[in-house]
Amino acid sequence: MDRFDRIFQLNNILQNSRHPVSHKRLEEQLECSRATVTRTIEDLRDRLNAPLEYDRKANGYFYSHQLDQMFELPGLWFNASEVNALLGVQQLLTNLQPGLLDNYLDPLRQRIDTILQHEHASSDNIINRIRILRMAARPAGEYFQMVTNALAQRRQLSIEYHGRGNNTITQRKISPQRLINYRDNWYLDAWCHLRGALRSFALDAIQSAQIVTAAAKEVGDKQLDEYYTSAYGIFSGKADKQAILHFVPECARWVSNEQWHPDQQRCYLEDGSYELCIPYNNASELIMDILKYGADVKVIAPNELRQQVMDRLQAAAKLY
Repeated sequence: MDRFDRIFQLNNILQNSRHPVSHKRLEEQLECSRATVTRTIEDLRDRLNAPLEYDRKANGYFYSHQLDQMFELPGLWFNASEVNALLGVQQLLTNLQPGLLDNYLDPLRQRIDTILQHEHASSDNIINRIRILRMAARPAGEYFQMVTNALAQRRQLSIEYHGRGNNTITQRKISPQRLINYRDNWYLDAWCHLRGALRSFALDAIQSAQIVTAAAKEVGDKQLDEYYTSAYGIFSGKADKQAILHFVPECARWVSNEQWHPDQQRCYLEDGSYELCIPYNNASELIMDILKYGADVKVIAPNELRQQVMDRLQAAAKLY
């Protein structure tokens, strides 16, 4: 445990104790020597101005209750594990969207560097040891910031949207609800005023965007969850079908630790194969995930999905 961890933990011990805490108990909880505990007490009391007092009668340390409010460590204060976690999050955000939140994270990064320098460390130590590989990621497009502003301000957006499925461009007015990063790509869940229903929009498919004065239509969290998490993957709508998949025993060791859907059901079969049951609505994305396992998976039901996978496999085989 480093110096900052000890100060952080000592503060927590004193904040949560109803009675004076003895020096011996502090040595046990901080797992350090008597001299180290004494130095930590001095740091907290003399350098950070904590209302730390010693009760001779009770033979323990406590925070004075004469203050009107509870003492808090000054400034932004993290222990070592929290610092590393923050650096990991910063690296994750940087990889998800270069430049995202830089103006907000730079002061935090500087503060973190200051904390680590006291321990003769650097934030580069952890950042350079985190590698995030992205596959088939598409740029979020030039309207990312505008979309996030409309989402925060609860305003409607007027957009020109390229529907890649039918290769058409439509004008839409939408009320942003949630920004989603899914499989390394950004999507906006929104109420579409043209369709009169919830829809998902890929940010890279937005051709133009403008914030309008009208307030965004509010959709409750429960309704959003029911609409967007019931079906499989990025596709929305209530799940009305269930896929039953059987994976060969060799593949089961990996698939058994995967979550394909929040409401999936799974079990091992007597021959060592693995059964995965997944609710879905639109099968497009589910078929792609099934196909990547090739000969290691078999669709048991429903027959419609089984036939769709067979057709795709046969079409793929004809290419060779």
